[in-house]
Amino acid sequence: MVVTIVVIALVVALIVSSVALGRVLSHNRQLREERDELLRRLERPAPSLPRQAATFAFRTAVGTAVRVREQGVGGFLTSSIEEWTGIALADRTEIEKVAAPDGTVTIFFSDIVDSTALNEQLGDQRWMALLEAHDKVIRKRVTAHGGHVVKSQGDGFMVAFGDPGEALRAAISMQTGLAEARGRVLRRTPVEVRMGLHTGRAIEKDGDYFGRNVAMAARVASHAVGGEILVSDAVHEGLVADFDFGEPRRVELKGFPGEHDLWPVGLLD
Repeated sequence: MVVTIVVIALVVALIVSSVALGRVLSHNRQLREERDELLRRLERPAPSLPRQAATFAFRTAVGTAVRVREQGVGGFLTSSIEEWTGIALADRTEIEKVAAPDGTVTIFFSDIVDSTALNEQLGDQRWMALLEAHDKVIRKRVTAHGGHVVKSQGDGFMVAFGDPGEALRAAISMQTGLAEARGRVLRRTPVEVRMGLHTGRAIEKDGDYFGRNVAMAARVASHAVGGEILVSDAVHEGLVADFDFGEPRRVELKGFPGEHDLWPVGLLD
């Protein structure tokens, strides 16, 4: 009886050892394959960092812009970050024009606060006239400060800038332009627009482009109130000496761990 138990125990031990050995061998094989792939990638000529980084930002921006514009920033933010992996090709000339020398891009989001209620209040014809007047103010400032409108459809904008300082100057000019509009439409029906900016680098993995920096910019914008500009730490750190910032608001941003400081911007540059 004792001998039988011992034999069974030895058989079980051998089976467990075999399974464990198989897993180790499989893991080692996977590591070798990953090492070989890494070596192959290192042997390839590397694209310039600025162009690669800028290409990511614009591909991601174009890929996500339609949903932002159709749903507004609030609706867009209800989607999970994992879904924002679509690749969309953009004009290389536009990318090279806007990219910063280090490959970073500043993403700007804006939308009109309570736009649905305002549309219902005004009716479609007056609402479309209001949007046209609003869009003229935004586009004029984007052009003046070297930005690129990624997408505009509805009551908001998604814009990319190579220079974060110019991006913030554009945003300030937009807010003052909307507040001081002389056109009849905006004077009769003022609009409150919230804006958010974030600067970030590109991340590429296996040919897919992941828009965490685009997502961050959208999160920042979602915390702004009407007439306000908020920027992330990444924008604030590089511009703290050049602009008037208020006290930061520490918030949690869905999809991003920890707490983050968002900085309100004074409208007098």
